[in-house]
Amino acid sequence: MRRIENKIKKGEKLPPKMLAKLYDKQTKDVYDQVKEGSVYVMGNPVWPDWVKVGMAVDAEDRLNSYQTSCPFRDYMLYYSYKAKDRRKAESEAHSKLDEKFERRKEWFRCTPQEAIEVLT
Repeated sequence: MRRIENKIKKGEKLPPKMLAKLYDKQTKDVYDQVKEGSVYVMGNPVWPDWVKVGMAVDAEDRLNSYQTSCPFRDYMLYYSYKAKDRRKAESEAHSKLDEKFERRKEWFRCTPQEAIEVLT
């Protein structure tokens, strides 16, 4: 990263891939500094018995990023709530859901309503 920054300071033209790498790191650094955010329950009707429970600075923005990778744009945000520390809140949500449902990383085998009932 330092080498890329030094080339920019020297006025050298960089390939787009190098610039993207620098911007991606800077964006992630800023994103990681933000503690507040949301915990959300999201899913896709194609898999009605699975929901994703995750965290984001903005749940709607996170939904939009999922829609981008899906040609049918059919992901749904079923529920979200604000948290002062989104990482801690997500961890607590996962722990609660782990007690009742099968888990695959951030995906839980339950209906959206079942997940919401556990989290509220």
